[in-house]
Amino acid sequence: MTGSAVSDFLGELSRVYAENCLAATADPSRYEFSIAHVTPDGRWRFPDDLSREGIAAAPSMPLADAVARLVAINAHVMVPQMFCIPGMTRYRALFDMLRIPYVGNAPDVMSLASHKARAKAVVAAAGVHVPRGEVLRAGETPSLTLPVVVKPVDSDNSLGVTLVREQCEQSAALSRALEHADEVLVETFIPLGREVRAGCIERNGEIVCLPFEEYAVDADNAPIRTYDDKIGWGPEGALHLMAKQQSRAWIVDPDDPITAAVRDATRQCHAALGARHYSLFDFRIDPSGAPWFLEASPYCSFARASVIPTMAAAAGIPIDQLFADMLNEALR
Repeated sequence: MTGSAVSDFLGELSRVYAENCLAATADPSRYEFSIAHVTPDGRWRFPDDLSREGIAAAPSMPLADAVARLVAINAHVMVPQMFCIPGMTRYRALFDMLRIPYVGNAPDVMSLASHKARAKAVVAAAGVHVPRGEVLRAGETPSLTLPVVVKPVDSDNSLGVTLVREQCEQSAALSRALEHADEVLVETFIPLGREVRAGCIERNGEIVCLPFEEYAVDADNAPIRTYDDKIGWGPEGALHLMAKQQSRAWIVDPDDPITAAVRDATRQCHAALGARHYSLFDFRIDPSGAPWFLEASPYCSFARASVIPTMAAAAGIPIDQLFADMLNEALR
């Protein structure tokens, strides 16, 4: 299930990840894949492949015809690859209505996790450290002491995120964040430290923490990760996943002293949010080594270079086995 009901950018992000997923997992001796693709006008297509040309050549249809097509396909399981909020919620709920199981988290979990302030409240209640924060709308003024991080409350890929150190920077930061959401989350800046992304998978009902990734941040020159650290554009509008470069992210040695605390926090977050199959969480590690929850990213594209497959490979789980395990979890 690919595309976006919101924007061409998120549709292209979905297409790139899903195309890489098919390249990594489409074993014709084990699976028969069908592709359903949604565009921002709400129309559906069922292309033969995920090239731009293949998608454009496929006939478009309204939801009612698409549902009939989905029923006719008689799928055993769906793999969600939509990263817009409707794609993570309403489109997954459609498959619940059709009684087609799918890999990954249910719509209510995705909705909760996509709203950074609500997700923080839930994991904080479970005992995980979170930065102090407040949610503001246009015209409201932050009350937290600087420095703070200003971010849209429900956007991804660090769109509209700004570190504010001086009072004169605050108004522009709020305006920038409000370009991407109706509400803004303002958080106390957690000194660096380190920044990591931790993931876990479920295998036979057990939560298995994977080796986690560390990201290139620097207290003086790169104190937070920004949009440019994650997404880039190459020739002819080709989208590049900047965070996959080894200079920007690497696997942390399992013997690293912060491992135990991060794993404990990961399990707490997974359980508190009601996640299933897999989950991902970003943590800021303060100078004392304590992890602070920043946000949840409970999705997996199964592209070879995406985060959970990279972590799983570091744990000795190849992508074909990871994919099969997650399909089995969904069917179970």
